[in-house]
Amino acid sequence: QVQLVESGGGSVQAGGSLRLSCAASGRSVSAYDMGWFRQAPGKEREFVAHISWYGGNTVYSDSVKGRFTISRDNAKNTMYLQMLSLKPEDTATYYCAARPGGRYTSRISDYPYRGQGTQVTVSS
Repeated sequence: QVQLVESGGGSVQAGGSLRLSCAASGRSVSAYDMGWFRQAPGKEREFVAHISWYGGNTVYSDSVKGRFTISRDNAKNTMYLQMLSLKPEDTATYYCAARPGGRYTSRISDYPYRGQGTQVTVSS
């Protein structure tokens, strides 16, 4: 089993930055694709970014492309999301997720392992 714990959320003003971390435990996730998702109040959970197990392939949603960067350190069993130029519409609970390595997918249902989330609030 894989346990995922997010950290690094908080409250910032528009234009600010945050770095989220997702620490995995239970087993190594070096062979797992990983992703970030977010859910705003009253909205469905949406895909944010994906990174392949070896880190060489990344995919972003159009809403965050150019502002967010996903990365991972397999030696530390940790994934990151660097968020720059934050906007009020980025306000949400951010979740990390993992799935055995394979083809890219943006569907949360394809990720069997998910964290509990960390809150990001961006004020205008």
